[in-house]
Amino acid sequence: MSNFYDNNDPYSYYDPIPPKKNRTILTLFLTTLLAFFAGLGGAYVGVKQFAKTEPTIIYQQAEPIANTSNATTQETTPLLQSSELSLQQIAEKASVSVVEIRTEMEGATSNYGFFAMPYTAESAGSGVIISEDGYIITNNHVIEGATKITVKTSDGTTYDAELVGTDSKSDIGVIKINATGLKAATIGDSSLIRVGDTAVVIGNPLGTLGGTVTNGIISATDREVVINNESMNLIQTNAAINSGNSGGGLFDGNGNLIGIVNAKDSGYTSSGATIEGLGFAIPVNDAMDVADELMTYGKVMNRALLGVTLQTVNQSYGSLTPGLYVTDVLSNSGAENAGIMPGDKIISADGNEVSVYTDLSKLLKKKKVGDTIEIKVIRDSEEMTFTVTLTGALNLD
Repeated sequence: MSNFYDNNDPYSYYDPIPPKKNRTILTLFLTTLLAFFAGLGGAYVGVKQFAKTEPTIIYQQAEPIANTSNATTQETTPLLQSSELSLQQIAEKASVSVVEIRTEMEGATSNYGFFAMPYTAESAGSGVIISEDGYIITNNHVIEGATKITVKTSDGTTYDAELVGTDSKSDIGVIKINATGLKAATIGDSSLIRVGDTAVVIGNPLGTLGGTVTNGIISATDREVVINNESMNLIQTNAAINSGNSGGGLFDGNGNLIGIVNAKDSGYTSSGATIEGLGFAIPVNDAMDVADELMTYGKVMNRALLGVTLQTVNQSYGSLTPGLYVTDVLSNSGAENAGIMPGDKIISADGNEVSVYTDLSKLLKKKKVGDTIEIKVIRDSEEMTFTVTLTGALNLD
C-alpha cells in the first residue's frame, strides 16, 4: 500500500482506504463514537449532581443599574462601554488638520571637492493646524534656522509660510500661512490621558509620505526624557514614528489632539538590544501654552529664568575643573541683581547638587516667575550662596 501527501500540508500524509471497505469501517466508527458520547453525557450529569467545587466563570454580565429618574425601572448596562471613534473616523477627522512642512536653509557649506561650495539644505517635517486662519504648530527643530518654509495641506495645496516664533526649551514652533477656512485640530486635554488609551499618530514620515496614519496606545503619560540637553516630560507611545513625523499630531480615541510628536528612541542599547516602539510627544497642554505666547509675543515670556548663559566643562582644563560654569549674566536679571558673576561655578541649587545644565534645568522647570532659588557657587576657591529672584523674558528686554 502506498502513501500520498496532502497538497495543503506537505508534512502530513494519508493511507487511502480501499473503496469496498469504506462502509464497514464507517459503521464501526459511528457505533464507537455514539457509545463514547453516551458515557460522557452520564459523567456530566453525575458531576453536576455531586461535584463540590464551583465552576469557573467564563463571562459575567454587569449588574443592572438603577435608573435614577424612575426607581422602579432598571436597565442593563454592558460591562464595557466606549464612546471612541473607529480608526477610520479618527483618521477622517484629524488628517485634514495635519500638514507637511518643507524647509530650506541657505548658507551651509560643503567641504567636498576642491572648493568649499555653499549650498541649500532641505529638510521635511510635519505640523498641525491650530486656527482656521492659518496658524500651525510644529517643532522648533523642524523649522529652526530655516530661510524658507513651505506647507502642503491635506488637499494638496502648497503655501509659503512665515515664522511666528520658536522656543528651543520646549521644542515648539509656530508658523503661519495666508489662508482662511482651514480645518483646525480639536484640542484635547493631555492631563486626562491614561496608560492604555488609544493613540493615533498622523504625519509625514520620511518627508515623502504625508498623511500617514499609525496607531497604538499611550505607553506612559509623563516620561522624563532628555533631548538636546533639555529635560522634558513627554507622552510615550508605541505608535510607529519615523523621521519626518516631528511636529505632527498625536491624537486620542476621539480624534482630539493630545500631543505634538517630537522624538523617538531607536537603534540599540549599550547591551545590543534592539529598541522598538518608543515614540514621544509633547503634551498638548504644554505645547499650546507655549504656542499662545509665541503667537502673542513671538517668544515665551512667562518662563522663570535665572538670567545667565551656562557652559558645561566635562574635563579639567587649566584651573577649570568639570562642572557647570556661568559664562555671561544678563542685564536686569535676577542673577545680576543677586550678585552672580561670569566665571562662577554652580555647584548646587536649592540644596540639590548641580554638575551639568540638565540638573539645573529640571529644578527651574518647577519654578514660576517671581519665585526664588538658592544658588551655591565656587568663586576663587571660595563657596558663596546667592538667593536669586527668577524673572521672565519681559524683564530682560
